Amino acid sequence: MSHNPKPEVKRHSISFYVILASVLFIFIQTFSMLSPIILSFLLILLISLAVNPLISRMRSFTGGRKLPTGLVAIILVLVIVFTGWAFFVPLKTSVSMFSKQLPVYWERIQKPLIKMEQQAVLTEEKLQEEVTKEIALTTTDANKPKPVLRIIEPAPPKSTKEPGSIRSSLSDMLNGVASSFSAVAFNAAQILIVLVTVFFGVTLMLMNPRPIIGAIFSLVPEGSHNQMLTIVQRIGQFVPQWALATLLGMVTIGLLVFLLMWPIFGFMDAMVLGLVAFVLEGVPYIGPILSSVPAVLLAVGKGGMTPLWVVLAYVAIQALENNVLIPLIMARSMKLHPVAVLFSMLLCVAAFGVLGVLVAAPMVAIVNILHDELYRKRFLPTITDADLDCLARKALHEKLSDDK
Repeated sequence: MSHNPKPEVKRHSISFYVILASVLFIFIQTFSMLSPIILSFLLILLISLAVNPLISRMRSFTGGRKLPTGLVAIILVLVIVFTGWAFFVPLKTSVSMFSKQLPVYWERIQKPLIKMEQQAVLTEEKLQEEVTKEIALTTTDANKPKPVLRIIEPAPPKSTKEPGSIRSSLSDMLNGVASSFSAVAFNAAQILIVLVTVFFGVTLMLMNPRPIIGAIFSLVPEGSHNQMLTIVQRIGQFVPQWALATLLGMVTIGLLVFLLMWPIFGFMDAMVLGLVAFVLEGVPYIGPILSSVPAVLLAVGKGGMTPLWVVLAYVAIQALENNVLIPLIMARSMKLHPVAVLFSMLLCVAAFGVLGVLVAAPMVAIVNILHDELYRKRFLPTITDADLDCLARKALHEKLSDDK
């Protein structure tokens, strides 16, 4: 009886693993330098895949990809320019008003600080007198010669230049904040370079995306092309859904801000604030907070109870977004768990900086797709989502009747 010989497993040489470890080490050491490039490439791919269905539909009317790509690029530039103008004009006005009032504010802050310092000096003198009297009474009761009490001169007021002065500490803190502006400006310049690179990269890729996608397939072994094709197709189906859900959320928040700010600031200012909220809503978690800054600055310029009403309006919009908008739009269309998105945001910010939040949600979906195609089909071929849910219920000691 003959036995079929087992196929020999190809083993890599030691030099292969040495080279692989060296490449990994070099990548880790240079990641801080490569992170802007990697982030730019990810943003170019995601945005291109998101806009590609629109370009493909417009292509059937124009006969090519260049004209629809140019129209989309022009519209995007106009939105960015108008939003930047809307954000920085109120900021510039409020900063100029604040700089004029800064000496008055500093005087108001100094008065209570001076009172606190003088009160501390008087309290210290009083404590020294009480301690001296207690020592004198103690030595008298012990039948010892009464010591000659030395008159303690009042301590002079502390100079504002003294290291322990409260005002000196506050001044040092303000100086530290002012000196950090250079670092903030440097980071802003890096962000601007990444955004400009992404804009031109997306424009060029939308004109002819096939070479880039073909280059990705050229990095994969031929036997895995079918699997890679499935992954790319699933990502290509998800990214437009993510973009559409994000756009729908941006439009909803922008309209809400416009309608609530109209009675407070008037039509034009409300339209500008709505546009700012529309654009910044695309940034998870941080965007809604940043969108309230121009409104609060304008409200401070009006004075009275206006800042309070503006803050309450934005808090109500945020509550509506978290309790209605995200569950109905984001969760149903993208099916991403909020905890997964939160941790993805933290990892992306740590790896790529502030702009990493832009790729947090799609990265969760991409990792999920890679897990399904590369791991689950190989190691969990018969396990369904219902089986995983059943195992989770058993681990948590839950029953079907526990669902609400």
